[in-house]
Amino acid sequence: MVNVDRPEESGRREQNKQRTRDALLRSAARLFQDKGYEETTVRDIAQDAGVGERTFFRYFPAKESLLLHQMRDRIPLLADEIAVRPADEPPLLALRNTVIELIGRDDIRASFLVGRQPMPVTPKTLGERFLLFEVEEAVAAAFLTRATAPDADPQDPEHQLRASILARAGVGVLRALRLAYTQLPEPARQDVDMTAYIHAGFETLLAGDWGSP
Repeated sequence: MVNVDRPEESGRREQNKQRTRDALLRSAARLFQDKGYEETTVRDIAQDAGVGERTFFRYFPAKESLLLHQMRDRIPLLADEIAVRPADEPPLLALRNTVIELIGRDDIRASFLVGRQPMPVTPKTLGERFLLFEVEEAVAAAFLTRATAPDADPQDPEHQLRASILARAGVGVLRALRLAYTQLPEPARQDVDMTAYIHAGFETLLAGDWGSP
């Protein structure tokens, strides 16, 4: 005789699975911020979420999967906030100002630049490289939606190329800032004025002063 789950039983099982998945994601986010991505193990995450390591691997194939999930969730927010910036802001300033506003929010502060940031500076895996590509593409799309000319065509190849170049330049500034930040001694990080830090990073690009260091 074939056992057929009743709808309510199937629903409860799915709810339990979702609760476990959410618990693992919350634990990972907290530990990545507190301990750092490299220092956090799968066992740490599982124990913090109140499950075993076998359970962890039923939901996620690797620690990297949690990281990519966490970062990918932030991409639409970043793009949406860029798109609604004042129309008279140039694209790179819109990106800069968006990031400054977002890092002021405790719930997403560690996902961009500061703290013990989990996102690798130099993507090593295919998933990390694709995530970086997704960020760049989302920023480029947001730049295209901010075209100020009434007759601007988002499908125009010249507009698309400009948006793509500016997006990758801006994301490059953020990656360079994070690299410089993570190389600071831990005590020195506490003294960094993040708003001024980000302003300085974008000013280097916008000023176009690219002589010898």
